[in-house]
Amino acid sequence: MKRLTRFVCVLAFSGFVAAQEPAPERAKLSKAESPARPNVVLILADDMSPGDVQVLGGASSKIPTPHLDRLAQEGLRCTDAHSPSAVCTPTRYGLLTGRYAWRTPLQESVLFGFDPPLIPAERKTLGGLFHQHGYRTACIGKWHLGWTWMKGQGQPLLDPREALLIDWSLPTPDGPTTRGFDEFFGIHGTLDMAPFTYVEGNRATKPCTVIKRFGRSGPAAEDFEAELVLDQLLARSTRFLEERAKAKEQPFFLLASLTSPHTPIVPARRFRGKSGLGLYGDFVLETDAWVGALLAKLAELELAEDTLVIFTADNGTSPSANLPALRSRGHDPIGGWRGFKADLYEGGHRVPFLARWPGVIEAGRSSDALLCLTDFVATFAELFGAELSPDLGEDSRSFLSVLRGTSEKSAREDLVMHSFDGSFAIREGRWKLLLCAGSGGWSEPEPGTSEEARLPPRQLFDLVADPREQKNLATEQPEIVARLEALLAAHVKRGRSTPGPERANDVAVETAPPREKPRAK
Repeated sequence: MKRLTRFVCVLAFSGFVAAQEPAPERAKLSKAESPARPNVVLILADDMSPGDVQVLGGASSKIPTPHLDRLAQEGLRCTDAHSPSAVCTPTRYGLLTGRYAWRTPLQESVLFGFDPPLIPAERKTLGGLFHQHGYRTACIGKWHLGWTWMKGQGQPLLDPREALLIDWSLPTPDGPTTRGFDEFFGIHGTLDMAPFTYVEGNRATKPCTVIKRFGRSGPAAEDFEAELVLDQLLARSTRFLEERAKAKEQPFFLLASLTSPHTPIVPARRFRGKSGLGLYGDFVLETDAWVGALLAKLAELELAEDTLVIFTADNGTSPSANLPALRSRGHDPIGGWRGFKADLYEGGHRVPFLARWPGVIEAGRSSDALLCLTDFVATFAELFGAELSPDLGEDSRSFLSVLRGTSEKSAREDLVMHSFDGSFAIREGRWKLLLCAGSGGWSEPEPGTSEEARLPPRQLFDLVADPREQKNLATEQPEIVARLEALLAAHVKRGRSTPGPERANDVAVETAPPREKPRAK
């Protein structure tokens, strides 16, 4: 216990001190001299909007985020970046496959703790792309893409009610290490989703022998505590970097998938009360310190100059953050956009996006290029000079030129968005069409309510003239509605939204379900 306490104190000290240190001197590299295959660290926060990052939120952002601010000051901030879905699992599927998750059987909501994997074994992934090009790959943190827990005699668990029959010593046959990653350490889903135990490689590190509650109740390892998870993820990420620093000839890809600031909102004790904005503010503060500690470790190991670091999030801030209370104290996580997590409105899927790549990305640059988290696949394929196979990146567009600063626009011209209840929206340029009457998520007008039933079945917004999505122009601009509906229909029919051979969706896709369809709760 004393060793753990000492470790936690060191993390707290290094996290806050890193903000005080001056930026290290950087060698002036031309784009031609920059590493052709940089190390890549992709940090994915859980439920975090741009307004939670002070440099992005401006006057409406009151939580100190010195490390994320510094990452922006030393690199690039993208102000029109989006998750493909307004909730966790489908976004993570899109990030790793470059394919919209609504093409799969997951048509609404997310996976839960005992659900089977969403990514089939035969489908290529972003991790596999890096591995194919000589990288050591690791996923550390939250997975939330399903896997199979095993019962005695090697039988797969098919019914969550039989969770107590799981043999925790047996490996899962289909976790992250079978989906493109050499290493995995973390938890299977969200921080409030049982079973509550760490997994290393393909096995639970400890059996679940008790029942605990972290937002939801379920089987847990006796010593598992939600507020200590970020510390464990930082320790394992640090260890991975130290190991890679010794293996100098092989580049690495680290997907650091954080569990914060998702519910349960449980900042470590040393951060409580530090933000002045309640537990949510403290949890964002800890998230920022986590990033600072990792950046400090890269510098200490002399890896920073050869490493592309990207910070983003899987969707917008959750209403569990108590948005009215935060706004009453001057902090708006959503940054003025309408809606929040789960919604088709901008607050559901606009995410922070910061990137630092010494010698390639000009410090302090800002871009309003349209980006989606499905685009990592095509971006890194272009970096490697690789041609994507038909079963990878069907909805991925490269933004490598945006990173390098050689173009003000990415290759993405339109974007399909999906909500918690399975509703669709499509964006092209300034125009955004929602194929539903309400939010599609948790903000008003909620799906299935009498308020939604009184509204037109389509919403068209001009995001340039009306960024807060207040004036529905669907009846005034029927030709734009028809054009965007046709574009979405084409993307669905072709099984892809990029050039290439047509692909089959895994299931039938209905973009405009009838109003009487039961809605997910």
